[in-house]
Amino acid sequence: MLMPTGGGKSLCYQIPALLREGTAIVISPLIALMQDQVAALQQNGVKAAYLNSSLDYHEAVEVENRLWAGELDLLYVAPERLATPRMQTLLEQTQIALFAIDEAHCVSQWGHDFRPEYRQLSHLHQRFPQVPRIALTATADVPTRHDIMEHLQLHDAALYNSGFDRPNIRYHIAENQGKAKEQLLQFIREHHDGEAGIVYCLSRRKVEETAAWLERQGLTALPYHAGLPPEQRQHHQTRFLREDGVVVVATIAFGMGIDKPDVRFVAHLNLPKSIEAYYQETGRAGRDGLPADAWMAYGLQDVITLRQMQQDSSAADQQKRIEQQKLDAMLGLCEIISCRRQALLHYFGDHLDAPCGNCDNCLTPPETWEATVAAQKALSCVYRTEQRFGVTYLVDVLLGKNNERITRFGHDRLSTFGIGKELAANEWKALFRQLIASGFLSVDMEGHGGIKLTANAKPVLRGEQSLTLRKPSKAKAARRGSKAGSATLPHGALWEALRQHRRELAAAQGVPAYVIFHDATLAEMVEQKPQSLAALGAISGIGARKLADYGEGFLDVILAHRETESE
Repeated sequence: MLMPTGGGKSLCYQIPALLREGTAIVISPLIALMQDQVAALQQNGVKAAYLNSSLDYHEAVEVENRLWAGELDLLYVAPERLATPRMQTLLEQTQIALFAIDEAHCVSQWGHDFRPEYRQLSHLHQRFPQVPRIALTATADVPTRHDIMEHLQLHDAALYNSGFDRPNIRYHIAENQGKAKEQLLQFIREHHDGEAGIVYCLSRRKVEETAAWLERQGLTALPYHAGLPPEQRQHHQTRFLREDGVVVVATIAFGMGIDKPDVRFVAHLNLPKSIEAYYQETGRAGRDGLPADAWMAYGLQDVITLRQMQQDSSAADQQKRIEQQKLDAMLGLCEIISCRRQALLHYFGDHLDAPCGNCDNCLTPPETWEATVAAQKALSCVYRTEQRFGVTYLVDVLLGKNNERITRFGHDRLSTFGIGKELAANEWKALFRQLIASGFLSVDMEGHGGIKLTANAKPVLRGEQSLTLRKPSKAKAARRGSKAGSATLPHGALWEALRQHRRELAAAQGVPAYVIFHDATLAEMVEQKPQSLAALGAISGIGARKLADYGEGFLDVILAHRETESE
């Protein structure tokens, strides 16, 4: 099952789990995902539990006994626990309704989040040949899909692809103009002040520096990365889930399995390593279907850093080539001048007939320029400096800077010395970045990161190919366009009163507020203002169990608000 984040993948195994005899075993990669889904299921009266390292011995034994006794509809387990002899023996003594393998891209070495433990799941069909299996993911290109089906022995399985489009998310990608934190703050202040969001950074150091800086600017910002003590990570994650308006600044260690529906924005201060990673991370915004933003600021240094990391990894050469191709595709998405959503969907084999009207390139079309002559100067400078130097040095040569290093190498006597004064240094850097993204230049990772020509550069140097490129933009956020079918969150006394009542219920039960009701459900209460339990029960997101548990309390809030208005 291929379905976008927030599209309802869990229903594809939760409903069969309730209808079939026995217990459904859900293989999930993260504790947070298990805890969130089990809490939500229990709110709806479903007999669900999990087995993971957060339980002590006695709690784990109690869950195992409930499984053995057939008292569970669903049991969430990690792949590591599933592989233990104790768990295997327990499962053989249990009637199993189905196996659901969530985040199935973790199976594939081509996936963006490969986890070796998932490979062990290939034995499920041998040990439990009569038990149905379903694999689910939000992010898998064609090679990754084939790899998943191969390793899970799902060759004859039906393939369901509901598409990858998340029309409520607006994509905006900006150049890092040396003030990325200031650009981020401006974006948050203008569009999401006081709302929940996630900011991704490449390094732990940058995570902590950014979180501290945002705190100083008056935001509630918490760092999250694998180097923090486990109890601090858990505390920050709990605050993010249960408090309003918290911004988490994190490495990619944070996010998978975070089932928080009201994340209003996901921001990147560094380039993700692939389109799959970008799509997965941005997909954590707007799971409730309401408008959300995916914002990113990136620069050439991101490309060099990621390519150096790829080169230094212990992966096989074939894996490195695939990672290189994925990074190139991600960089290409950043530099295109057409609709970003169309390009994003095309990468996953999906199709959008017309430009989306809800990305920065559609809302504020980028300026372009005839860059052939400038590109020839840049490429020629790379060639004449013997393809050994980085972008900053090459820009200094083009601008004719007489520094000691240029003089020492004799590059002040080259024909390309000082021929680029018509552009500023940042414009030249943007040009080099686009030439790398377009495949005319490459970064030499085996040396010291020098820029090299590729075979594609020859037609441009010879004047046989012209280039039209994106003109470097100013730091500004795209205007928010109107999007058919999207809605904005309400404001006012009733909205705040409903949220306060929800907060009190959640605090009393020790669960996130959205486990009680999603924002979208409260928004419909504000719009409909139901005057009876029957009318309240007709609102989306209020089932029979929640109507019985919470209906009278929320109805009292609505009726009290009506009396206040009529006075």
